[in-house]
Amino acid sequence: MDLGIKDKVAIVTGLANPQGIGRAIAVALAMEGCDIACLDQDPEGVNSAAAQIRDLGRRSIAVTVDQSDYEQVKKAVDSVEQQFGRIDILVNNAALLGNVSLIKNMSVANWNKEMSVNLSGPFYFVKEVFPKMMSRGWGRILNISSIAGIGGSFGQVGYSSTKSGLIGLTRTTALEGAKYGVTSNMLMLGLINSAALRANIREDMIESIVRDNALRRLGTVQEVGDMAAFLLSDRASFVTGAEIIMDGGHTLLVG
Repeated sequence: MDLGIKDKVAIVTGLANPQGIGRAIAVALAMEGCDIACLDQDPEGVNSAAAQIRDLGRRSIAVTVDQSDYEQVKKAVDSVEQQFGRIDILVNNAALLGNVSLIKNMSVANWNKEMSVNLSGPFYFVKEVFPKMMSRGWGRILNISSIAGIGGSFGQVGYSSTKSGLIGLTRTTALEGAKYGVTSNMLMLGLINSAALRANIREDMIESIVRDNALRRLGTVQEVGDMAAFLLSDRASFVTGAEIIMDGGHTLLVG
């Protein structure tokens, strides 16, 4: 199926890890003919990602950025625009995951860090790309979230709160962009067999959650990439402000 996004320019954040969700989304978009700006705070990782995209026959650049810093985000977006001429697609994927702490033990410093990376960072990118998308009359924004944003997550108050916050960002961007041809959607993921999952969640916990999953398996990063490419395409032009739950039926069973 032709998704109608050949030669579009996409920013994808958080794609340094070859086994990560961000990398899979970037590859899926490149396979549909997009050029990719690879953004992450890991220089080696973004260079690897950009090389992989170029191997697929598409243009790609690597930009190192700490998205908790607005000035760095602004500079990064300006760099992408200078090299590609425009930005058509934004995928806000980068996030901190591993800060596990009960509320009573959560430090203010760690709370602020999660807020700045997981919520302020996506806002900074939207703020920078949104006006130009509107002026051109076409744009696609996708925020990668989690079912923790609707059900909470024991011991992850910062992560859950930021993923809930992305709901407001997604919906408001959808409302403000609608008449300009700019859509804004969210993927709310369950357990995906990614590098981040294996690094941050114990195997026994994964097995327990999978038992509460209607499909009785983990999702794959390739499945997330395919869904993201669709939502970012012309084929999904009537979808905006949506929170797509992609969790194998976990929320059906546990609420």
